[in-house]
Amino acid sequence: MSPTGSSDIIVIGAGIIGVTSALALQRQGRQVRLLDRKGVAAETSRGNQGAFAYTDVEPLATPGIMRKAPKWLLDPLGPLSLRPAYALKIAPWMYHFWRATSKSRYEAAVTAQSGLMHLSRAALERLIVETKGEDMMRREGQLQVYEGEAQFRATLPSWDLRRQHGIAFDLLKSPDEIAEIQPGLHPRFTHAGYTPDWMNTVDPARWTEYLAQCFIDAGGVIETAEIKSLSPLEDGVEIRTATGPITAAQVVVAAGAWSHHLARSLGERIPLETERGYNTTFPQASFDLKTHLTFADHGFVISKIGEGLRVGGAVELGGLDLPPNYKRAKILVEKARSFLEGFDPQGGTEWMGFRPSMPDSLPVIGHSAKTERVIYAFGHGHLGLTQSAGTAELVCALASGQTPEISLSPFDAARFPAPF
Repeated sequence: MSPTGSSDIIVIGAGIIGVTSALALQRQGRQVRLLDRKGVAAETSRGNQGAFAYTDVEPLATPGIMRKAPKWLLDPLGPLSLRPAYALKIAPWMYHFWRATSKSRYEAAVTAQSGLMHLSRAALERLIVETKGEDMMRREGQLQVYEGEAQFRATLPSWDLRRQHGIAFDLLKSPDEIAEIQPGLHPRFTHAGYTPDWMNTVDPARWTEYLAQCFIDAGGVIETAEIKSLSPLEDGVEIRTATGPITAAQVVVAAGAWSHHLARSLGERIPLETERGYNTTFPQASFDLKTHLTFADHGFVISKIGEGLRVGGAVELGGLDLPPNYKRAKILVEKARSFLEGFDPQGGTEWMGFRPSMPDSLPVIGHSAKTERVIYAFGHGHLGLTQSAGTAELVCALASGQTPEISLSPFDAARFPAPF
C-alpha cells in the first residue's frame, strides 16, 4: 500500500529508533504513520548483537587514537579498517573524527553519552513494563576479557571512567575467576571486567517487530515508501516519495545510515557515515554461553540470539555502496572457534549491516535547522538499540514542545563546522 494524503506526524524509518519513537508518540496521543522503504527491522536493526550496552560511554574518538589508527585502518581484516576505494570520500568525516579526539571534546562527549545512557536505561525499563516485554529480555550481564596483565592494565582508565559514571562492575584477575561466570574460555584470557547489569534482547529483530505489533494493535499504520526528499511548508512538511507527495504536520527522520540524504534535501550537510559491521548467526548453540562476551582487543562479541549464537563486530569504514567483504565475518568465527571450548562453526548465516555513525559517537537528536517541524533521530552508531527508548522519549518532548529531560545541545546536527 502506497502512502497518500496528509498526516499528523510521520516517522521515516522502521528500525528500532523509528519504531520505538512511533510507539512513544502514539502513547502521547498522536496519530502516527510509520514509513520505511523495506519494512520493519529490514536493515541494521535486524542483525545486530542484541545488546543494551549502557556501560559503553566512551566514544571511538579517544585522545591518542590517531597514533594507532593508521596501523588499524591499513589492516583489511583488523578490528577497524578503511576500504581504500572509500578513503577520499570519507576524508571530511575523518577530519571531524580527528577534532573529536581533543581532550575537551572527548570529555564533553563522555558526559553527554552518559546522560543519554542513564535516560535510555530508565526509559527501556518503562517501555518493558508498558509493553509487557520482559520475556523479550535477557539479564545475564557482560564479560569483557583480556589476554595478560599488560592488556588488562591498559584498560583500567576506561574502567575508572565507568566507575565515575555510576556503572557497576567487578574486575577478575585469573582464569578461575572468569570460569565462575563463563566456563569453557581459553586460558589465554587471564583477566576480565564483568558488568552484571548489562542486558540483551533475545533477538533484536523480534524485539523491534514486537514493538511494531504493539504500535499496530493500538491503531498505528506502517507503510512501505521510498522517500526521495523533504520540503518545508508553511504549516507542515512535504514528503516526496517514489509514488507521489504526501504531507504531515511534523516529520521524524529516523532512517539510520540513509538519514543524511534526507537532511541534505533540506539543505543541511551532516557528517553521517557507516560503520559496517559483520556477523555470523548459528541457529543452534554448540557452546553454553552464560553471558554476553566481549573480546575487546579483537574487536568482536558473542551473544545469544534465540536458541543460537551470534559472532560479530569490527568496524569497516566503507559507505553504503561497496560490496560486503565477508572475509571479516569468517575471521571472527575462526577466532571464536579457537577461544571457545567445543564451539562448532557449522551452519552459520553471514550478515553485514550499516551502523549510522557520527564522528564523535554521539547521535543527532533535535530539530532541523531549516524547520522545527522536522525532528532528527539518527546516527547512534552501534548504540541504536541501547539508546532507542531514551531517544523516543526525547523525540516526544521535541514534538510536543516540552523541555527534554537532558540537554540536547551535544546532539545538535549543526555541531560540526565546515569543511563538510
